[in-house]
Amino acid sequence: MTRPRLHVIGLGPGGPDLVTAGALELIARIPRQFLRTERHPAAVVMPAAQWFDRLYDTGSSMEQVYGSIVEALVTAAVQEQHESPSGPGEVLYAVPGSPMVAEHTVELLLADDRLEVVIHPALSFLDLTWARLGIDPVETGVRLIDGHRFAVDAAGQRGPLLVGQCDNPFVMSDIKLSVEDPPSAPVIVLQRLGLEDEAIFAVDWEDLDREVIPDHLTSLWIPEFAAPVAAEVVRFDELLHRLRVEDPWKAEQTHDSLKRYLLEETYEVFEAIDGYDPATGEGADELCGELGDLLYQVVFHSAIAAEAGWFTLADVAASIHDKLVSRHAALDQATGGSTADTEIAEVVALWESGKRGEHGRESVMDGIPTAMPALARALKVAKKATAVGGAGASGDDARPVELSDEQLGAALLDLVDLAHRTGLDPEDALRRATELRIVEVRAVEAAESDW
Repeated sequence: MTRPRLHVIGLGPGGPDLVTAGALELIARIPRQFLRTERHPAAVVMPAAQWFDRLYDTGSSMEQVYGSIVEALVTAAVQEQHESPSGPGEVLYAVPGSPMVAEHTVELLLADDRLEVVIHPALSFLDLTWARLGIDPVETGVRLIDGHRFAVDAAGQRGPLLVGQCDNPFVMSDIKLSVEDPPSAPVIVLQRLGLEDEAIFAVDWEDLDREVIPDHLTSLWIPEFAAPVAAEVVRFDELLHRLRVEDPWKAEQTHDSLKRYLLEETYEVFEAIDGYDPATGEGADELCGELGDLLYQVVFHSAIAAEAGWFTLADVAASIHDKLVSRHAALDQATGGSTADTEIAEVVALWESGKRGEHGRESVMDGIPTAMPALARALKVAKKATAVGGAGASGDDARPVELSDEQLGAALLDLVDLAHRTGLDPEDALRRATELRIVEVRAVEAAESDW
């Protein structure tokens, strides 16, 4: 059965002079007409149309309003179909600006298989905006943002941004308050472009909700935001993918060939941390640079995996994000939503329990890399042993000991000297002792499981 046909036209961004000839022809031909809103300067070209402004006044949410508009249009189109059995039955729906720019009702209509939706091109407020600002949106890489979703859609954006749908004071206030580090340059406010009372003026960020009286024809031009994390990482990822093609050395690298560089960069980060003073900021540039070198390794490995089709840098970020969310959710559930009054040992035990379940591990000792330096591996084993009640500690009466870094270092150095005098390898000896502790911890875990 032929579906009823819905023609969607745009009334342009201003007065009747900006309505296209094609739209005027459809208005003259199709008698059943609807307007999304009468509050538009070009609405006078459709005096016989019904409009949906009443839904905005009674709806509990914008999603409900949009859904009600779609249902009303479907009902009207079906009625026309029944009254015109020889044809598809046609209905005309007009929206401000262009049907394909920031029109959620049109998105919903296009996804509705009960209708045949025909979109007719029209001018949008964007056309006048580029003309007034004197910019090429493609060359400058403009991102269009819905003011009602600014906090979400503008996250991670560098700019420039054009923010539409700034139609009420609450939206302006939400935009202002959603940015912790606002741009220092003024924001350009564009209102009622193409009309006699057109207004274009600059306003400081902190005055957005004080000096601007918004209406349904208000938008904001934000030339530049402070550089966000997401944009810089994306730029870095794109650069590395390009260099993998252009640089022969980078092109031939594999996960295996990069292992030694990953280890070297990790040690250099350690050294930079030792030289960093968080109180004065001394060494901050060096630490920042070394962390960048370490990030380079992560991005490099991700690029290699992406070329093989296994995962991307986005997958890596999503993986650790979801892992942290899952672990903290389990921790919150176990502690009643607050870890403030929970002993650190208990938090560690809960965290390790979550990791075991996540990886399908039977022991807290599973998954400790054997390639770690002996001392670092021994420390990791000692920490994980606390998750099973301190198993493997040196004696049942082991108590906290007051010890400075210098004293501990001297004691370790004495042990190294002892190993040298006796001809023993301290690295190998510590590895063997660590393996014995792992066996002890596994035995404690097995006993607790049997009990």
